[in-house]
Amino acid sequence: MNNPVKEKLKNKEVTLGSWIMIGHPEVAEIMAQAGFDWIAVDIEHSPINFETVQALFQAMKGTNCQPFVRLSDNDPVVIKRVMDCGATGIIVPMVNSMEDAEKAIKAVKYPPEGNRGVGLGRASGYGAHFEDYFKTINDQVVVIVMIEHIDAVNNIDSILSVPGIDGIFIGPYDLSGSMGIAGQLEHPDVIDAREKVIKSAHKHNIALGIYVVYPNSKEVKNRIEEGYTFIAYSTDTIMLGEECRKFMLFNTDTDRKE
Repeated sequence: MNNPVKEKLKNKEVTLGSWIMIGHPEVAEIMAQAGFDWIAVDIEHSPINFETVQALFQAMKGTNCQPFVRLSDNDPVVIKRVMDCGATGIIVPMVNSMEDAEKAIKAVKYPPEGNRGVGLGRASGYGAHFEDYFKTINDQVVVIVMIEHIDAVNNIDSILSVPGIDGIFIGPYDLSGSMGIAGQLEHPDVIDAREKVIKSAHKHNIALGIYVVYPNSKEVKNRIEEGYTFIAYSTDTIMLGEECRKFMLFNTDTDRKE
């Protein structure tokens, strides 16, 4: 297998993705066919279960979009199950230490690089293509770690020294909360913490990721100019809600009476 997102991140090329929080295959199919490089199924902040993760991945098959998962936890059992569903990338929350990073990498990869258990699930064609899958997945899977706690900032150099990390996401809200200044994203201490993380990512040649919350192509362009290459463009729920509200702004009660 070949993972083009992995290659783009290595080459400092921009990858554009999005998040799925609605557990319906048609949503995944529509978004994948739109041309995103990757789409991450969010199982941290949505009710989506493993069976639905696999159904969403099946809906994405036949497109060039890579199926990713934003994990609920840095749990080897969860990682093993989403990988067996066919994930080619994982986004790991709350990586606060070198040990956390090593734990995630080992759970993602088969021996000898890791300790992922062998299962003949969808990822390997239910066993039909296991040999090829086993030989290639360790090198092709994308691992993104989320830096969202002050402990992670303090340990950032040791975290990013762990082999196998392809990129980082800074979680500014959780980070500010861990610093006792929740939601104050422009507080000097939060800005300093972000800059420390970004500096370390450059030092270790790790791709920078960022979340553009609301659909805004201009903001995407600005983030690219700032050096971000792993960009999450909104979510299915936000894009749907934004379009509905935008339409209703042009259809007031007065307009409808006419």
